[in-house]
Amino acid sequence: MTTDTLQLIFAVFFLLFLIYLIGNILLKPLKLIFKIFVNSFFGLILLWAFNFIGAFFSFFIPLNWLTVLIAGFLGLPGLILLIFLRLALGT
Repeated sequence: MTTDTLQLIFAVFFLLFLIYLIGNILLKPLKLIFKIFVNSFFGLILLWAFNFIGAFFSFFIPLNWLTVLIAGFLGLPGLILLIFLRLALGT
């Protein structure tokens, strides 16, 4: 194998490595945004189901971006936190 061929192989591997690194750096924020949207969707579904059942008891949690994010990120403990805050603050 000649020196030129060896240098070409190393250059190709280095270029592939750089493409991988740049792609990884650019995709991380997109993955985070996608995860936020998915969790918010599940938080919205969770709050909607709770408000559907809570309507029989005249108890509801307003649907806004903050309550959806809390329920989405924390899940069931977030919903319990929102219920507690609604009862404690009495609003």
